[in-house]
Amino acid sequence: MAGLTYAGFEAAARAEGFDEVLVRVWSPALVLETHRHPFAVKAHVARGEFWLAEGEQVRHLSAGDGFELARDVAHAERYGPQGATVWVARRHAP
Repeated sequence: MAGLTYAGFEAAARAEGFDEVLVRVWSPALVLETHRHPFAVKAHVARGEFWLAEGEQVRHLSAGDGFELARDVAHAERYGPQGATVWVARRHAP
């Protein structure tokens, strides 16, 4: 989303019921093997790129892209050569 600011992302996420919003900075070439989160996620890639794998589906996400994951969805992540900065909103309550 062109022109999206962190403040705008945070305000929209909180309006949608997400209770935690943070900035995650991921190292270059980092690989996170398959894992799950006990919270739902809405995210926006602010810088860099990464690959998000859910089962057989792999999505390449780069600056400007967004994605959502439901609570407890198995997924893996692989970050590009420059790493990535991702704005993340979490919804902990069911």
